[in-house]
Amino acid sequence: MAHAITYTEFGGPEVLTLIEIPTPSPGPGEIAVRVEAAGVNPIDGKLRSGQRASAPITEPRRVGGDGAGIVTATGDEVDGFRVGDAVVVFSAPGTYATDIVVSAENAQPRPPQVSAAEGAGLGIPVGTAYQSLRSLAVGPTDTLLVHAGSGAVGQAAIQFAVLWGATVIATASERRFDRIRELGATPVAYGVGLADRVRAVAPQGITVALDAAGTDEAIGASVELVPDRERIATIVRGRDAASFGIRAFQGGAPEPLSDRALGWRREALPVSLALMAAGRFSVELGPSFALADAAAAHRAVESGTDGKVTLVP
Repeated sequence: MAHAITYTEFGGPEVLTLIEIPTPSPGPGEIAVRVEAAGVNPIDGKLRSGQRASAPITEPRRVGGDGAGIVTATGDEVDGFRVGDAVVVFSAPGTYATDIVVSAENAQPRPPQVSAAEGAGLGIPVGTAYQSLRSLAVGPTDTLLVHAGSGAVGQAAIQFAVLWGATVIATASERRFDRIRELGATPVAYGVGLADRVRAVAPQGITVALDAAGTDEAIGASVELVPDRERIATIVRGRDAASFGIRAFQGGAPEPLSDRALGWRREALPVSLALMAAGRFSVELGPSFALADAAAAHRAVESGTDGKVTLVP
């Protein structure tokens, strides 16, 4: 038997429960994976609490979409994976578990230079950052403003933009400035006077902005600083982005991503893994929790704990 985290009602972290489940077997085009680490993302808590709309709960609902582990079985029609392979999985429902089954299309080989925890921290953050910057056409002539630069999405966005030759300014609390600088960006503190502080460090002007904070301050500063609102996007305030005349990539946005944008999200994982293997991309790891302590892991994410939070079955 395997174990998984589920919930049967919306609510706080305390609704998360560890249950026993049958060990899953892969069908055609699928692989079975023994989970070594599962990434804990803010969206997991938003769905659990009901803050982000989802279907009514009619049976115990699984949690998580990002993870890393070892292939334990392969189904028919699977090429490129063998039992014993180390993999990273993404868009794999229910990664808060000891064992999962996932479409082989949603898995990537994990290079030996990438730990399970690092691999589990990639899926949603790198997919969101990469797709957002590609959609905004960020390039070497740009000065990019990233709000919430020390978060997982923010850190990924900084690294991609720097690799593509852009100048990057990132907002963060002062205690996180060293990490922002380490990634190649110029840090600026949140708070009153944000737009003026950004102008002071970027007298050439800001050409594009990505909001991963979701605050009125972040959106207001972006609108004030970026001349073209088509080059401002939020990944948090999708529901009201249109009222500001800016773009939204998920974050509750009423319009789904285009096929091209979805393709960029998929492309992000192999790109990131290759960069990590070459020592050109990093994931800041935070605390890890046992699978049974998933509620504590959600509380850690919701309290703003530094680094990527993971579960270790």
